[in-house]
Amino acid sequence: MRLGLALPTTTSDGRPLTGAALIAGARAIERAGFDSLWCFDSIGRGFMIPDPLIAVSVAATATERLTVGTGILQVPLRRPVELAHRILTAHLICGDRLLLGVGAGSTKADFDAVGVDFDTRMRQFEDALALMRRLWQGEKSGTAQLNPWPATIGGPKLLIGSWAGSHWIARAAKDFDGWIGSGARSSVAALRDGIKRFREAGGTRAIATNIPVDLEAPTAPMPDEGQFHLRCDTKTAAERLRMLADLGFDDAVLVTRRYADADLAALRALHK
Repeated sequence: MRLGLALPTTTSDGRPLTGAALIAGARAIERAGFDSLWCFDSIGRGFMIPDPLIAVSVAATATERLTVGTGILQVPLRRPVELAHRILTAHLICGDRLLLGVGAGSTKADFDAVGVDFDTRMRQFEDALALMRRLWQGEKSGTAQLNPWPATIGGPKLLIGSWAGSHWIARAAKDFDGWIGSGARSSVAALRDGIKRFREAGGTRAIATNIPVDLEAPTAPMPDEGQFHLRCDTKTAAERLRMLADLGFDDAVLVTRRYADADLAALRALHK
């Protein structure tokens, strides 16, 4: 199982993020030996995190080998033609290192902030995906035609982010390049059920993302119906990651507040 890490959202001493801190964080993640780095997506909730497509593009130029991913990009918050163009640009910059995790979104505040209807987001998501995939192939849709750069024809690898109980798991397996399930938002039991359904549907790459980690916290229990987390000692954290690997996940993406080299080395040592 590969191990990834979310990009920092603050400086190393907890102050507001700077461009230099984002770049330094990406390089520190690569230096520590992680396989991937990831950016999340939220807007209008009273705090700032970087735009995911800009952030992965910057991270890709600052590193050499890391896979860079969005986990997840909320598609209905954007206009699909403009978003398709931005994604192709990120694909051009990142190359095949880009994994585009996409989803319908689940936080109403984000939709309210940009004036998009929350209740119809699933239909908007499905329609936008179909339109963007046509545009990425160079097809014309209405008056829109993007004429993708040769290296970007077809678009990047596309993974579906969804709840572990969602019908989108089967779609992720059959029609897309993988499934991304949230550790922070899903129970252990739901992740177990989700990966089982994904494999039964013929799915290949499964990623458990947004896993909170704090190796200095008192070891907290993790009941089957509770959140998957690594707020525990090092030995317990390693055991929990082994459990994810044994369930069949191909990647685990951790979320930490500590990006010093020693802290990242301790996290990387949890699973080799």
